[in-house]
Amino acid sequence: MSEAPEGMDALVSRAYEELRRLAYAVRRNGAGPTLNPTALVHEAWLRLARSPELEVVSEQHFKHLAARAMRRVLVDAARARQTAKRGGGGALVTFDERLIPGASAPDDVIALDRALDELTRLRPRQAAVVESRFFGGLDVRETAALLEVSEATVEREWRAARAWLALELRKG
Repeated sequence: MSEAPEGMDALVSRAYEELRRLAYAVRRNGAGPTLNPTALVHEAWLRLARSPELEVVSEQHFKHLAARAMRRVLVDAARARQTAKRGGGGALVTFDERLIPGASAPDDVIALDRALDELTRLRPRQAAVVESRFFGGLDVRETAALLEVSEATVEREWRAARAWLALELRKG
């Protein structure tokens, strides 16, 4: 991907396989009950496409935006599933729960989302590291480039954020 501005359609066409790689990374990271990678990519793309004012400035920036969109898709799907489980009339999204054994509780995804929102309020850079690494599948080097910090800073923030999230999720 070039640094030059281009239409979102062209960008996503060129980045489709990268999006699928990110979707597989999200599943591998255990991001709760999940859509299959193709469905996750398509849902994330729809969210990105609905934001015409969205300006993508680099490949790393696109990955960050895609990670955020995937997070929203997973959280919304977990909420829909939770609603359906409780007898609500919401549409049920079909999950392939065999992909992540033991990580199928929508409550876990929603709790993680709430904890990340709180972390964003308290420590925005740590939350950005988590979102990029966990939902975006970026490695330390890519995350450092995206956030314009050193790799050592990313590693410190990643450790601190994981510890904080673990404590927060145990409380909830």
